[in-house]
Amino acid sequence: MPDMDHGTSVGTIVKVSGPLVVASGMAGAKMYDVVRVSEQRLIGEIIEMRGDRASIQVYEETAGLGPGEPVYTTGEPLSVELGPGLIGSIYDGIQRPLDRIRDMAGDRISRGLEAPGLDRDRPWDFAPKVAVGADVIAGDILGTVQETPVVEHRIMVPPGVSGKITWIHEGSAKVTDVVAKVETADGVREIQMMQRWPVRHGRPIGSKLTPGEPLVSGQRVLDTFFPVAKGGTACIPGPFGSGKTVVQHQLAKWADAEIVVYVGCGERGNEMTDVLMEFPELLDPKSGEPLMKRTVLIANTSDMPVAARESSVYTGITIAEYFRDMGYSVAVMADSTSRWAEALREMSGRLEEMPGEEGYPAYLGSRVSEFYERAGRVTCMGSDGREGALTVVGAVSPPGGDLSEPVTQTTLRVVKVFWALDANLAYSRHFPAVNWLTSYSLYLDRIDESLRKMAGSEFVDMRQEAMRILQEEASLSEIVRLVGMDALSPGERITMQTARSIREDFLHQNAFHEVDTYTSLKKQAAMLRVILEMDHACRDAIEKGASFSQLTELAVHGKIGRMKYVEEANVSDIDELALEVRREVAALTAGGGEDVA
Repeated sequence: MPDMDHGTSVGTIVKVSGPLVVASGMAGAKMYDVVRVSEQRLIGEIIEMRGDRASIQVYEETAGLGPGEPVYTTGEPLSVELGPGLIGSIYDGIQRPLDRIRDMAGDRISRGLEAPGLDRDRPWDFAPKVAVGADVIAGDILGTVQETPVVEHRIMVPPGVSGKITWIHEGSAKVTDVVAKVETADGVREIQMMQRWPVRHGRPIGSKLTPGEPLVSGQRVLDTFFPVAKGGTACIPGPFGSGKTVVQHQLAKWADAEIVVYVGCGERGNEMTDVLMEFPELLDPKSGEPLMKRTVLIANTSDMPVAARESSVYTGITIAEYFRDMGYSVAVMADSTSRWAEALREMSGRLEEMPGEEGYPAYLGSRVSEFYERAGRVTCMGSDGREGALTVVGAVSPPGGDLSEPVTQTTLRVVKVFWALDANLAYSRHFPAVNWLTSYSLYLDRIDESLRKMAGSEFVDMRQEAMRILQEEASLSEIVRLVGMDALSPGERITMQTARSIREDFLHQNAFHEVDTYTSLKKQAAMLRVILEMDHACRDAIEKGASFSQLTELAVHGKIGRMKYVEEANVSDIDELALEVRREVAALTAGGGEDVA
C-alpha cells in the first residue's frame, strides 16, 4: 500500500453509487491511483478518468458518504509491501494484516483503518551474500533472512537498479532499515529490505521457460490422469457442493510447492476459518513444520465489500511473483474467480458501460487472461540464472453448475488444465468429484518424462491403460442399463470390474483421513499396478477356463480395496499385493475350471 499521507490533490465527491464514487476536481490524478475518500479516509482506486472527473472504486463500505465530501489522492498506484514478514500472515484484500486490525478495532473491521502490510518494529537477522565492491544488477541476491524454519527470504536488488556495492549491512535490521548502498549511474541508491510493487503490473523476469515438471498434489485423480505442471495454470469449475474448496484446500496443503498463496476471494467466512484452523496444526510432509510456515493467506470473504475482491486477486498474485523471483516454486489458489468476475460486473454496471454476455463487462476475457498469464516457469532476474515457477489454480463457481457460462468459458480459453467437478459424482459421495471423461490436461506430453523418473518407467503406460478402461466402461454402461450385465462377454465384465476398482479403490480419496488424504507418486504407481495386475490376471484366467463368478469371489479384492490406507512408509506392502494377486488367480486356475460366464 502507498504511504498513508493526505497526498497532494484534493477533489470533491459529486456522486455515490454503492462502491462507486465519482469525484470532480481530480485533474492532477492518474488512472489506478490510490485515493482516500472523505474524512473517514476510505481506501479507493481510480478506475476511470473523464476530464477532471474520476470514477473511484472504493474498497470499504460507502454507506453515509455524500456529495461535497473531500477526496485525497496519494499519487501512487495500489501497491503491496514485499519483504520479511509475509509468510504466515493473514491479510484482507488490500494487504491490511487482519491480526493487527483486530487489535485496533475488535472483531469487526472499522472503516478507514490504516495498517502497514509489514511489521515495522520486528527485527530480522540479515546475512549478506555480496561483498563491498561487487557489481550487482536487478534481481541479484544481496542477503538472506531466515523468515521461518522452511523459508529463506532472499533480499534482492530492486528492478531498475544496478551498480557497485559501496556498503552492506550485517545483523539485526527492520524492514525499513537500509541494508545496502549501490553506486548507480544516477548516484548512490539506498536499498531497504522492503520493496513496494504496484499490484496490476507483473514483476519483470529474465525469460519464460516451458513447464516440464509436474506439481505433485498427492491427489490421485489429479496427479495420475490430469496433472498440472509447475508454472502451469488450472481451473476447477463445478456447482455448489461438488467440492471445489476442499480440492483447493488439499492443493494448498499438499502440493509440491515451496510457497503457497491462498486467496479466499468472496467465499464464505467459514471456509477461510477452516484454513486458519487447520494450517497451523497440519504438518508439511516434506519439512515436518506446520503448513502455515510456508503460506500467505488473503482473506476476502463474501461479507466484505464487493470491490475489494478485485484487489485481493492482484495482491495475491503479486506476492506470489515476489517469491517466484527468489527462485521458489510458488502456487496460488484463487477461490473463486467467479466472485472476482461478479465484482467486475457490478462495477461495470455502475459505470454504465456496454455489457457483454450475461451482463459481464466486454473486457472480462482480457482481465482473466492478464491474471493467468502471470503464471509460468521463468528464469529470474539476476546474474545467477536461478529458475522460479508460479502455478495458478483458480476455482470457478458457475451458477447451477452451468459450464457454458461466460466466466468458465473465458477461463477455459486461457488455462491448460481443466478439472471438471461433477454434481452426480458428488451426490453419490465420490470425492474428489473430478469427472474423468470431461477433464483434461494439456501438459501430459511435456511432463511425461519427469513422471517416468519420479513414479517409474511404466507409470505413463499404466495411466493410459487405466483411462482406456474407464472410457470403455462408459460405453458399456449404456448396454448394461438397457439389457443388464448378462449381455456382456466375460472380457467385457472384467473391464467393468476393473473400471469399478479404478473408480472406488484408486480415484476415490478421503481428504479427511490421515493416511488417504495424501498419496505420493510412488504409492499411486504401486496402487495402479495392483489394479491392472488384477485385470491382466483375470483375463488370463478366463482364457484358461476360470469362471467370472469365481474371480469376483477372490479374497484379494478386499485387500485391494484397503490398499489406499497403507501408510507411505509401507508402500512395499502394496508391491507384495501384486504378487498375491497372481498367486490367488493362479491357484484358482491350477485345477482347471469351467468356462462359465
